[in-house]
Amino acid sequence: MDSTKQVEIGKGGARAVVTTRGATLRGFAVDGVAYLETFGADEAPPMGAGAVLVPWPNRVAGAEWAYGGKTLRLAVTEPARGNASHGLVRRAEWEVVERHESAVTLGVSVDGQPGWPFPFRTTITYELGDGGLTVTHGVRNLGDRVMPFGVGAHPYPRPGNADGDDCALRLAATTHLPLDPERMVPTGGPVPIDGYDFAGGQALRGVTLDDAFGGCEPGPDGLVRHSLRGPGGGVEVWAEPVFKWVQVYTPDSFPGKDNGRAVAIEPMTCPPDALNSGIDLLDVAPGAEWRGSWGVTPLMS
Repeated sequence: MDSTKQVEIGKGGARAVVTTRGATLRGFAVDGVAYLETFGADEAPPMGAGAVLVPWPNRVAGAEWAYGGKTLRLAVTEPARGNASHGLVRRAEWEVVERHESAVTLGVSVDGQPGWPFPFRTTITYELGDGGLTVTHGVRNLGDRVMPFGVGAHPYPRPGNADGDDCALRLAATTHLPLDPERMVPTGGPVPIDGYDFAGGQALRGVTLDDAFGGCEPGPDGLVRHSLRGPGGGVEVWAEPVFKWVQVYTPDSFPGKDNGRAVAIEPMTCPPDALNSGIDLLDVAPGAEWRGSWGVTPLMS
């Protein structure tokens, strides 16, 4: 994938870089300290880094789902598992709709795809502010019938200069969705979280995750907050309450990392295979638009 078309925004000591291919978030740093894992300007995003996941996040089991009494067959984009993965727009070329010094909006239109008979337009705005980076998604239904959908993102937040293995992970989630370890699709419905202390802060050393967690509860300020904190600081991924789900992935082979260890904290409006289960699936009426936001905030020691 060509990701060489770069758009940089800045405010004060904060900088963010976005590629027009996939509207991918390639980097976010404050005063020279990175708060997202990154990759080279001439490299493809590794392991889904910074991807925009519309009109569904994660996987659709067997690349099939039902709508209007018909079975619809999506393109298989995860051949090893036979699934349709991460939506329709992460490899598309997006246009820059509006650009300012500290913000940029990109957009792309989709006019029907195999297994997806709904034309739509989606936009994303990256904006730097005093509290960090805010990301706002828009989904407009261009068709003549209600469109079901979900939205997600795939950032790898970095706890400043701290080592991820020295960090504690806090999640606002209250449920866990068991997945088939081979196909990575749900085996049933959500269950209570067992074996992890995400409320108090789960130490990550020795912990391997590629799991979906749900029931994310907003705090007193009305926002869902997840964090990765270690010696000397950390990073927070916040989201509006519509992002009821979060996927956490802890690969040990992320390119460019000394020990390969990275942590993806992926805000999602719905769980894996929501097009089949219907769990927390959103819909947008003909001509209407949905909007939702999440963001990344540095945490100081």
